[in-house]
Amino acid sequence: MTEKIQHALSESKTARWIALILISSTMFFAYFFVDVLAPLQELLEKSPTFWKPEVFGMIGGGEFVLNVVAGMLIISGIILDKMGIRFTLITAGLTMVLGASLKYYALTEGFTQTALASFLGSFISGIPASAKLAMAGFAIFGVGVEMAGITVSKTIVKWFKGKEMAMAMGLEMAVARLGVFAVFQLSPVFAEMGGPSKSVLMGLIFLCIGFMTFFIYTFMDRKLDKQLGEAAQLEPEDEFHLSDLGKIFTNPGFLTIAGLCVLFYSAIFPFQKFATNMLSSKLDISLKEASAYFSYFPIGAGLLTPFIGWFLDKKGKGASVMLYGAMLLVVSHLIFALVPAESFNTAIALITIVILGVAFSLVPASMWPSVPKIVEARYLGSAYGCIFWIQNIGLMLVPMLIGWSLSASNPGVSEQIAAGVEGAKYNYMVPELIFAGFGVLAIGLSIVLRVVDRKKGYGLELPNKK
Repeated sequence: MTEKIQHALSESKTARWIALILISSTMFFAYFFVDVLAPLQELLEKSPTFWKPEVFGMIGGGEFVLNVVAGMLIISGIILDKMGIRFTLITAGLTMVLGASLKYYALTEGFTQTALASFLGSFISGIPASAKLAMAGFAIFGVGVEMAGITVSKTIVKWFKGKEMAMAMGLEMAVARLGVFAVFQLSPVFAEMGGPSKSVLMGLIFLCIGFMTFFIYTFMDRKLDKQLGEAAQLEPEDEFHLSDLGKIFTNPGFLTIAGLCVLFYSAIFPFQKFATNMLSSKLDISLKEASAYFSYFPIGAGLLTPFIGWFLDKKGKGASVMLYGAMLLVVSHLIFALVPAESFNTAIALITIVILGVAFSLVPASMWPSVPKIVEARYLGSAYGCIFWIQNIGLMLVPMLIGWSLSASNPGVSEQIAAGVEGAKYNYMVPELIFAGFGVLAIGLSIVLRVVDRKKGYGLELPNKK
């Protein structure tokens, strides 16, 4: 048995890094699609779709509706623990493609002429039929992308535990964030070629490529399981049981990390959907130029994350790193909120984006490798699923909150923009203060996590590499 493990595919550096490249490539394309409409907020507001900020925010939050309301993320975690990595990856890939296809169809001219469009437009006035179908498609896509996220996390643990786990997770996140860079660079260009639907179509094509990289990876996973033989199988007493969910939700370390996760990500991902318009309004520049500026946010995060992962593998200090990241999060959003427009220039904008990028590197790079230290391996997939479910509650509600607060703090501006009034733009101070508030709460939970770690002895401050 020892010989089998020693000659397992995961013991080959080349093989495990190839596996990482394959699964990371899919997440690159998935992250591209997540924010494919983010740089196009004003364009969607001016177009016949007339998606006002609250509608745009509703679409952004729609990605997480099924995961939260129907508990699909918890179900995804259970499926992962019960059915295994290969089955879950393929299911996730197909679900993403299906949801993305619906979202694309919602933005095509052909949809507006259908009976489905008439039916969807007949209820809930004020929300266009295209927005309703797009939200439904995005919700289905959201099930797939979050299922993919937890499966990729467990896959990395499978190949890299006791090795370069934090660095591998950091590299996977870095590649995924390149998808965010790509979408802020390319989505406005695609929209110029054929409107928002063209951008969504290109995102759908990329997702189909991503599904193929998941599919190719499954052959490596099957070979690894065959090499491990009995070592890859869990003993009956080590199998996941539904009762284990109770152990997860009564684990103080899990609850603290889950709370930190939802607060931190609520100040990042919803912000990405409004960042282009915020920079355009505050700097008085075009959407395309603002999108290009913000595209460097994930680049900075992507470059730093693997190095932070390397540091965590070698030196540890995971709980402390989360605290520093939360502090930087507050600083960046307070700059966006409080520096007056007349003093806010390109240099300040880029520096603040860099600060936010550093924060985005510190917290996830230390958070995700900490989960295997807190929960048992047999329900690791379910633990990731539960954390993502809690995170998704924030990601579902916060875009709606931000869209509402933007309209409420800027009465009449939406109508002026739709009418083409020159100089009409939003003031983003209130939304940015909300984002900063999430960061302040995250600082508090980071301090609590350090206390819990000392009491429970999780080893969050210890190196990951053995």
